[in-house]
Amino acid sequence: MLLNTLLTVGADVSQAWVVIDILVTLAVAVMMFVFFSRRNSYRMAVIVAVYAIIYLALLILNIYYGLAKIAIDVLRFFNIFWIVAIVEVYRSDLKILMSKLARRQKVKLDYNTTDEELLNSATEMVKACQNMAKNDVGALIIIAPTEIPPHILDTGTGLDATISSGLLESIFSTKGPLHDGAVVVLGNRIISAGCFLPLSQEVTLAKELGTRHRAAIGITEESDVFAIVVSEESGIISVVQGGTIKRYMTPEKLLEEIKVIYRISSQSTVKKHDRKGHKKNN
Repeated sequence: MLLNTLLTVGADVSQAWVVIDILVTLAVAVMMFVFFSRRNSYRMAVIVAVYAIIYLALLILNIYYGLAKIAIDVLRFFNIFWIVAIVEVYRSDLKILMSKLARRQKVKLDYNTTDEELLNSATEMVKACQNMAKNDVGALIIIAPTEIPPHILDTGTGLDATISSGLLESIFSTKGPLHDGAVVVLGNRIISAGCFLPLSQEVTLAKELGTRHRAAIGITEESDVFAIVVSEESGIISVVQGGTIKRYMTPEKLLEEIKVIYRISSQSTVKKHDRKGHKKNN
């Protein structure tokens, strides 16, 4: 009698664990499907969906018919392989995700910058990009309008220096230790340099777009920032926002793009020119 009771309880517990397994599998599969879909990795999303359907079907067959136990054990082994592979390949993306889940506060810095100071910074960035493009020097500048996600700064070297064309050119000089990473700008200050960013997983990008372009697209897909890219190979200047890239920026177009990000009014621009004109006349 006691033995029968224990067997019944054991069977119920076993079935309960299978139900939990099904629910956990569904939850993980949905999260992974969304994760890959948002990174435009649709092939991986389909593979995850098919794998989850097969696994769930085998679990259900095992519950009602006692079949496919060996196949389930094999797939459970592959679950470990899946986890290790995804963590290794999508390490940067998972770091960003964990940072968001932890609700880490974004870095906010207030330097009380005026429109004139912002316009001067924009002009210096355009000048630096022009010079680097002419000299075949690659560059990646990230402009954060008001705040900076902490995961961008984690891999860089803090600077907190006023923007100047000379400083930007020296940072991205191939002889410097920080030239491979990105420079992060907030207001009229360079906050950090040598930052490494997650690469976009978009498979339809043009082949001529290199690592800097993929990094710029990747970070703008994740964060509300603006990126400027100078191609080392072609000297083409591009801007990226919201995962969308605009190429072949002229100095005039680049300055206008930065002014929009900084929300510099046209009146401020006119005032600055008036002051220069007034000084010359004097």
